[in-house]
Amino acid sequence: MNQVATRRGGQVTVFAGAAALLTLVLLGHRRMPDIGGLGVALDTAAPWLGALIPVLAVVAVLCRCPAGAVAALAPLSAWAYLFGSWWAPVPSTHPVPASTDLRIVSQNLFAANTSPLATARALVATHADVIAVQELGGANREPSVRILDDAYPYRAEFGTVALWSRYPVSDTTPIDVGVDWYRGLRTHIATPTGDLVVYVVHLPSVRLDDTATRNHGLSLLSGELTAERAERVVVAGDFNTAGTDRHWTGFAPGYRDIHSGAAFTWPAAVPLARLDHILVRGVQITGTSVSRLPGPDHRAVSADLGSGHCDRCTSNR
Repeated sequence: MNQVATRRGGQVTVFAGAAALLTLVLLGHRRMPDIGGLGVALDTAAPWLGALIPVLAVVAVLCRCPAGAVAALAPLSAWAYLFGSWWAPVPSTHPVPASTDLRIVSQNLFAANTSPLATARALVATHADVIAVQELGGANREPSVRILDDAYPYRAEFGTVALWSRYPVSDTTPIDVGVDWYRGLRTHIATPTGDLVVYVVHLPSVRLDDTATRNHGLSLLSGELTAERAERVVVAGDFNTAGTDRHWTGFAPGYRDIHSGAAFTWPAAVPLARLDHILVRGVQITGTSVSRLPGPDHRAVSADLGSGHCDRCTSNR
């Protein structure tokens, strides 16, 4: 009897310890040391740590340790607090939004895209007023430019980022995102409801042995956006930064990420992280979507913009 009691007491200790550790990681993943990029990787994976909770509970049940199964409620509560709202429908408490005046779509074209014509045609089929692209170059550049130039009268381009618009663009300048070639631009679009400043950006990639380059790019861009004096601003692109990343929370104060839930964009086939974002300031969002287009390894993100004052366009991060 004593041996059985000792064994069960050991099981309770193991399961309770595992539950406590998982809870601490969920709640404090941003405070874990970023050694060799593992901290940022943990931030990106944080929503999926919830998959370990039913495993913990099932193993406890199989081991006939009900106290261990109960202990799984602690990480479950932490996960629900942090990420449960991502999948839960939230009833609107705001007035009916204004009508849509402009649609913007952002897509990383994928440098190794084997079907750029299909991608460009799919972008045109979105009926967007503004299309922002990243990784425009190599074999995908000529067919993409040809198709999009036929559909849109105005183009702004620097390096491997570009923008097509139904409305006139002007004063296009490059934006530094911390690399040695152009992966960012800023331009003005003369929309029917007034001037709109649009940024198209592609931040450096994150690697386990190098997160500093991406972090430096985020810092540069955040400073640029914070100093931006235009009232109506949209920032679209591949940020190579998940919404749970420790460096995203304080990025560009005053801007709103149009997606505050899951809305994962990468990899396109089975998206596990939201690396692509559209941020806004001073404009109203009337609709958002994430869609898979043929060819790229990222999904496209889109936002419908309305006119009028927006009292919710402050940071939601």
